[in-house]
Amino acid sequence: MKMINAEKIIAEETKPLGPIGAIGKGERVLGEGKEAVLFEHQGEGCLSHFWFGGNFKGVENTRIRYYVDGEATASIDMELYMGHGIGFNENHAPWATKHVGKIGRQNGIYNNYRIPFGKSVRVTAQRAAEADENPQIWWIIRGTENGRAALGGVELPKTARLKLVRLENYEAQPLEEFDLCNVSGQGALYQVMIAAQSTNLTFLEACMRAYLGTEKTPLMLSSGLEDYFLGTYYFDTGIFHADIAGLTHFNRKEAAFSAYRFHDDDPVFFHDGLRLTCRCGETEHGDTEGQKAYMNPEKTRFTTYAWVYQW
Repeated sequence: MKMINAEKIIAEETKPLGPIGAIGKGERVLGEGKEAVLFEHQGEGCLSHFWFGGNFKGVENTRIRYYVDGEATASIDMELYMGHGIGFNENHAPWATKHVGKIGRQNGIYNNYRIPFGKSVRVTAQRAAEADENPQIWWIIRGTENGRAALGGVELPKTARLKLVRLENYEAQPLEEFDLCNVSGQGALYQVMIAAQSTNLTFLEACMRAYLGTEKTPLMLSSGLEDYFLGTYYFDTGIFHADIAGLTHFNRKEAAFSAYRFHDDDPVFFHDGLRLTCRCGETEHGDTEGQKAYMNPEKTRFTTYAWVYQW
């Protein structure tokens, strides 16, 4: 029988908490397109704040990567704007929520994502190919040594790690159901961002679905795509930003939108895998077996970011 070392458990649970972080002030570290290290730390903890500034061509496509526990390939690899729920290079500002915000026209973008790590963390930036050769950038990164992440008022396991699953420029056919993520094990859905464009807005009739474990019948997360992001009637009141969800870009004439949705106060936990899907339009009653489309969806181009905690 394996003996439990109670003293060791108590020691681990009472490790002192302390702030960690770094800043950059007008630095020129992105020359020659190289990946620059903005922050790195050895030990256990949780990052909780990221802010970035820089007014230069292509800033919105700056690549931000988080390498957790010595990863060779970053488990979080995002374009700056898309990683903050903003599509189509939308520069509407200022706006701020408890999770994300954008205060400047082309800078002052931030998030408060909880990114736990067990051994180490390294945060990097890399300019886009179209960006100025060696632009000035500013940044702030902060967190807590020995800190943990929580979701829905529940402290997540020590082994929880935040992962980003991307689907980029996917052209979906009418009524096609496609995956935003398909992950195994235990975890929780944290955030979803979608940017999409079509020839009309009826793709917004799509219902979001979560297939938990081996279940063939999904948990329905919305009665329409704009409903999932808390909008209604094809976002009839336009752009908005709130803690739980926000519409960051909307062009009715070009049938284009981008939006974010957080699941911290509306958790979706899973114990044996999660498959999260969207459709290109919808059937009359949201029946995946049905063939009759509600309204007239056309093929639609989607980019999606799904953020998932796994342990």
